[in-house]
Amino acid sequence: MQTASPQDDRDLLQRMWAGDEDAFTVLYRRHQGAVYRFALHMSGKTDIADEVTQDTFMLLMRGRNQYDPSRGSLSAFLYGVARNHVLRALERERPYAASEDADIPVDSGDVLGDLTRSEQIESVRQAILSLPQPYREVVVLCELHELDYAEVAAMLQCPVGTVRSRLHRGRALLVWKLRASERCSV
Repeated sequence: MQTASPQDDRDLLQRMWAGDEDAFTVLYRRHQGAVYRFALHMSGKTDIADEVTQDTFMLLMRGRNQYDPSRGSLSAFLYGVARNHVLRALERERPYAASEDADIPVDSGDVLGDLTRSEQIESVRQAILSLPQPYREVVVLCELHELDYAEVAAMLQCPVGTVRSRLHRGRALLVWKLRASERCSV
């Protein structure tokens, strides 16, 4: 997420809850991309990511008493809300499938190289999506969204040590899955 001072976010929240649409627009533009990417990485589906992003910001607009700045940053709160919505959506759509969207431009002139990179990226996406949910969310948050352990721990409401061990186990599972897929494709 974009770095913004917590005070800026709190001021914008107060203005938004007082009816200032411009304040909501600034908050939305500041945090929407990260919430959407998180939901997409967790679910592998653009429709779920769209729905989760919308639901997350609707709750923020209506949930004046839900966000407590003393418990963490607004971005951690938004990730937590998005996480809950993603888990509910995945529960409804079990089993989930990987995203068919490939965000990989193919115009470098090296078609074979682009195809290989595209296949590697898709293998990593598939491997991440196949991780059990507790490992997947820490891998997505710590590795893809580059959040620190303390922020992830606060969001997941668990000790920092749990985040570290899940991340360690998630990385090991990813390596194992990627090596297994390489052996199968050879």
